[in-house]
Amino acid sequence: MKSKNKLLTIMLIILVSITLVGVVALLIVMQFNKPDESDNKPTIDEIIESSVDIPEITTNLAANKFIRISLKVQTDSKEAAEELTKRDFQVKNIVITELSEMTPEDLEGKDGKGMFESALKTKIGELMDDGEIQQVYITSYIIQ
Repeated sequence: MKSKNKLLTIMLIILVSITLVGVVALLIVMQFNKPDESDNKPTIDEIIESSVDIPEITTNLAANKFIRISLKVQTDSKEAAEELTKRDFQVKNIVITELSEMTPEDLEGKDGKGMFESALKTKIGELMDDGEIQQVYITSYIIQ
C-alpha cells in the first residue's frame, strides 16, 4: 500500500514538473514572437498627412513681451487631422491662452519648450472627438 502511494506521488510530481516546464517554454516562445512596436512607426508621409499646421500667431506674454510662434500638430490619423483643421480657432485660443500666462524664461531651453508642447498636446487632445494628438512641434519661434 505504501509503495502504491509513493509511486502515485512520484508520478504526480513528474506530471506537474512536465506541465510546468511546458508552460514556461510556451511563455518564452510567446514573448519572443511578440510583434516589435518599432515596426508600427508611421512613415514621414503618413506623419505629414496626419499633421496640421498652425499658422504664425503673434501674442503677448505675461512679461510685456511679444511672441511669434508657428506650430505643427501631429495626430494619429487623417480623419483626426481633418477634425483638428476644423477646430483651428479653438487651437489658436488654447495657444494664446497658454502663452498669455508664460514669461520668456518659461520658454527658455529645451525643457521650457518641451513643457509648452506637452501642455498644448494635453489641452488640444481634450478637444478631440475622434483620434488623438501624437505630438506638437514648434516650427518657428521668436520673442521680441
